[in-house]
Amino acid sequence: MSLTVGIDSGSTATKGVLLEGNTLLRRFLCPTPFRPALAIEQAWHELSDDLAERPFLTLTGYGRQLVDFADKQVTEISCHGLGARLLMADTRTVIDIGGQDSKVIQLDEDGNLTDFLMNDKCAAGTGRFLDVISRTLGASVEELDALVAGIEPHAITSMCTVFAESEVISLRSAGIAPEAILAGVINAMARRSANFISRLTSQGPVLFTGGVSHCQAFTRMLSTHLGADVNTHPDAQFAGAIGAALIGQRQRGR
Repeated sequence: MSLTVGIDSGSTATKGVLLEGNTLLRRFLCPTPFRPALAIEQAWHELSDDLAERPFLTLTGYGRQLVDFADKQVTEISCHGLGARLLMADTRTVIDIGGQDSKVIQLDEDGNLTDFLMNDKCAAGTGRFLDVISRTLGASVEELDALVAGIEPHAITSMCTVFAESEVISLRSAGIAPEAILAGVINAMARRSANFISRLTSQGPVLFTGGVSHCQAFTRMLSTHLGADVNTHPDAQFAGAIGAALIGQRQRGR
């Protein structure tokens, strides 16, 4: 079976996979640098190195038009739906929260796209927002689950990145524990995301993808605010790249 590569050039992370059928043979993940094309080139070389034949390359994401060696370029909405279905076959709603945008994608029972919403106008509720607030409190995103385990969230009133950062600093000055502030920020993000998602009539099962899906505390709080189970997957951050590789399979099979 032919090999295909999908690369998702995101605003904060570049993801890539080498796919054979439904099997992920290789994965690539790195922060997106000042020149995103460099990460795309690195991903391509690492994913296609030492192969007997050149894989079909499909690019998606913000940087998909920055290089000229791709076989196909596609928008990320269609990619995320396909990638989600490979990770969890009965997915009907995809919630994707990445570095600087969030998306809700509806699929029919056959996995076809039926509707979507995208928020790329405001950083609030995205991975960038979570990263900024975490760093303000001297923590990293990777530490969040351990830091907020069993902690009662403190109320956060602002979801604008600039104002929220100021509010966090004020709360620390008032003696509020940083763990409670972090839990409050995650809870406020989850509540905001649930309100955004509710603009579509979402159906289960729900799969949560994107970099923020690695935060288990966010997933739990999102599930609470939605009043529905929210599933994730160890490869959820690669959903867009997986979908791009699957589109490459279809293109190559014509």
